[in-house]
Amino acid sequence: MRNFEVISDATAMAPWRRPMAGACVALMLTVTTACGTLIRNPVPPELTNAAIVPGMPDVRAWAAHASPAMQNDMVLSFKQESRVDFPVGTDGRVLYSHLLLSGGGANGAFGSGLLNGWTKTGFRPVFKIVTGVSTGALMAPYAFLGPKYDDALRELYTTTRSQNIFVSGSLFGMISQLFFGEALADTGPLATMIARHVDEDFVREVAAAHSQGRRLYIGTADLDAQRFVVWNMGLIAQAAYPDKVRLFRKVMLASASIPVVFPPVFFDVEAGGRLFDEMHVDGGVAAMVFFNAGLFSPSVARKAAGTVPGHDRIFVIHNGQLAPPAPTPTPRTVRGISSRVLEAAGRSAVIGDLFRIYTIAQREGAEYRWVTIPDNVNLRGDEFFDPVLMTSLYELGFKRGLAGGDWNTRLPGELHHLRSGVE
Repeated sequence: MRNFEVISDATAMAPWRRPMAGACVALMLTVTTACGTLIRNPVPPELTNAAIVPGMPDVRAWAAHASPAMQNDMVLSFKQESRVDFPVGTDGRVLYSHLLLSGGGANGAFGSGLLNGWTKTGFRPVFKIVTGVSTGALMAPYAFLGPKYDDALRELYTTTRSQNIFVSGSLFGMISQLFFGEALADTGPLATMIARHVDEDFVREVAAAHSQGRRLYIGTADLDAQRFVVWNMGLIAQAAYPDKVRLFRKVMLASASIPVVFPPVFFDVEAGGRLFDEMHVDGGVAAMVFFNAGLFSPSVARKAAGTVPGHDRIFVIHNGQLAPPAPTPTPRTVRGISSRVLEAAGRSAVIGDLFRIYTIAQREGAEYRWVTIPDNVNLRGDEFFDPVLMTSLYELGFKRGLAGGDWNTRLPGELHHLRSGVE
């Protein structure tokens, strides 16, 4: 068995999804009860809510709790925005488009292709808000900065191989890690790749877009607090903080770090006048895709800013499939049962996210559009990140983008079937 198969068998059925983390953690608890743990300096439970990134107290917030800092920043965004990016229409309103990018591992090739095809139509809008989780977190900064990074996005999702993302080592080494380590693989290659693309100039561009009223958010999961954390990446980018580029990269890496399979990412935080660390992993543990995560209301912020009236369109790109495959018998093995559970629970979780965002769209008076990979497309490759499969998904997404996206406007349960794609 090739090394990558040890990893892909555990994750390919439902890549970077929240149920996978729960099952993996349960497995770890079962087999390592008697084993020691690696030394760390976690935030004491009583100080959890007070923990901040030193020098940048407002760059992140817990999801599902209204954040005055995030709301005020959204108010500021409407005051900052350029009428070049957000012109007033003939109806006297500004049309705001928002882009939400889901997790899905190598399937992100579909979303990157769709974005690039959308660019070719000449109708791809400047996005007011861009959010990303997991592979969506790797895509989001490029999508946020616009078509000038289309080539980089295409290269990322058509030429990347498993070896460019992680190093798994020998089977014996992974078994040893299962008992005495914190992950089965090393994401040093992914960290290196992020650092190569996300340099000071790149972060400076994000800061400039932020100062023009646009917002970029990435989600991670804080395992200590068991909460979804939303990071205001533009605020990080423009902060007078000497290590902001490194922090920017770490957030991206954390959001894409599959728990147990990949190492967690630790953030230095301050609470009660002391320094501690927080353990963060793939944001898909808590949400596969999100809009405002309950932190702020764009419509309320727009009114508070006293600017021109607006209308919102929310676009969701799901880098995965919702329709289950044809029924097949589940093997009576731990691997067979766990894989099937992860697959089913993962699809259910994504559907829940789509319904949640729909509810938010209704409350905000926004249009709601989403797209997913057609159910008849084979997502199995020869390795975890297979350039051949990714190129095929990219081309499928590109055709979809050229055709106008073919966006769904009805909820999954209202569709008789999921469309098979562009003819």
